[in-house]
Amino acid sequence: MKPDLLAALRLTGAAVTSGVHLAPLSRWKIGGRAAALVEPDTPEQAAAVLRVMANRTEPLFVMGDASNVLFDSAGFAGVVLRISRRMSALRISGSRVWAEAGIWMPQLARRAGSAGLRGLEHTIGIPGTLGGLILMNGGSLRKGIGLNVLAVHCAGADGECFTLDQAACGFDYRTSALQRMRAVVLAADLELEPEDSAAIRRDMLAIMRERRAKFPQSLANCGSTFLSTSQMHATIGPPGRAIQDAGLKGIRRNGAQISPMHGNFLVNTGGATSDDILWLIALIRQTVKARTGFLMDCEVRHLAPDGRLRPAQFAADERWGDARLAELADAAVGT
Repeated sequence: MKPDLLAALRLTGAAVTSGVHLAPLSRWKIGGRAAALVEPDTPEQAAAVLRVMANRTEPLFVMGDASNVLFDSAGFAGVVLRISRRMSALRISGSRVWAEAGIWMPQLARRAGSAGLRGLEHTIGIPGTLGGLILMNGGSLRKGIGLNVLAVHCAGADGECFTLDQAACGFDYRTSALQRMRAVVLAADLELEPEDSAAIRRDMLAIMRERRAKFPQSLANCGSTFLSTSQMHATIGPPGRAIQDAGLKGIRRNGAQISPMHGNFLVNTGGATSDDILWLIALIRQTVKARTGFLMDCEVRHLAPDGRLRPAQFAADERWGDARLAELADAAVGT
């Protein structure tokens, strides 16, 4: 990383570290080194970092908790702007909540619930930040956080700040217009429903019990790997069921494995690389398509060393798209 860029980034007031390993920052515990990591303490610092990078040729990647990202094991030759717990201020007034983008969603859900506000219970088990969840309209139980968004405070790639209301955010199933705008979420206003805090807590505990019973907790993973569609769900069920019915649960490549607990979770049992995960994605996509006719797309995105950020199926297809299903299946290792 060029010294003049590091110096300019440090002038923003954000914490700057060069040559950072990405694996410890990854929910999959996978990834090589990034040229630099920048962690702002305020929305103003985050916007200042964006203004610095707007005039540079080095690639920039903005992340929260990386709960939906596969870092490449070859690393990333650019700057990572991490909206972390350093930006997690929270204010609650009546039924409205204002929070910075780096707040951890389970913490936000608990704080809102303790204040007697309903609407975020479905996020209690999601290991991500508010900003990341808003960008992808994340949630669980087929709900999305966009339902409770009043306004999102953002910065563009040029560092200029702006605010969008709910309609302008274009929320849809696991996506939003914010992604297409390449907006960086800095904070958001949410509208919730008043209700008894004890009832909200009971619902959250029930959701957590169900998640612990269904999803792998002890091994590194990024949550759901594949997207569901209404047509697929109505025809053959969600991705996890399609993967299970294809007999793929437990299949592994080196340290990466299709979880025996839930087929839509790919876990790192130790030493997995990005190629191992992408190979399993290729195997799953081709096998399920051969059985059902549905070609599943990924919820998870792959960050290439040159800064390309794409749904992971594109990187998987580049590596193994020409491989025949029989060749992939022959190389698979079961539990």
